[in-house]
Amino acid sequence: MMNKKKILKNEKGQGVLEYIILTALIGIFCLATVKKFGKSLDTRMNQMDKKIKKELVIR
Repeated sequence: MMNKKKILKNEKGQGVLEYIILTALIGIFCLATVKKFGKSLDTRMNQMDKKIKKELVIR
């Protein structure tokens, strides 16, 4: 009976595991967000570059 109580009360690893899972999910979300906005930003920068090159005549 004592061993069952010790096992049930030993929850130190549970908090660490929850922290690791939460941190991993936040990391995955950040990577996906950066990837999405990176593509959008790259497209806009390329469009601006084309417009600038079209308007400016470099001699």
